[in-house]
Amino acid sequence: MCAALRADGGCDTEATAEPQAPAGELVADGGTKWGDLTGFQRDILEAIAGIESDGIDPYGLAIEEDLEEYYDDVLHSRLYQNLDSLTDDGFIERGELDGRTNSYTLTTEAEALLKESVRRRADACGLQMAATDGGDR
Repeated sequence: MCAALRADGGCDTEATAEPQAPAGELVADGGTKWGDLTGFQRDILEAIAGIESDGIDPYGLAIEEDLEEYYDDVLHSRLYQNLDSLTDDGFIERGELDGRTNSYTLTTEAEALLKESVRRRADACGLQMAATDGGDR
């Protein structure tokens, strides 16, 4: 089991003198816990990760279209309020694609939380994940 999750997504198996989150609790460096996020905010992070993995710069409409695969209708105001909250909490960074379109990228904290979430889900389902980063799992 992971004693502490590093910002790079890796796992520290040794305990440190610094206070750590309770076992199994996912926490970003800013103190926001995975459980503090709404399901919609978690889905936004997953949508951004998926869009990034397709080699596309995530922007509002692309994120909205991805979310609408799971939600009947995504209100524009709801999406952008949550993008602002995730930016304020340090999970995403806002950039500019052109004069009218913002891009959104995951921070290392968000990537680490998503990776740990995937590991926890795999463990819960009894699945083993293939090691793609040179790890042993």
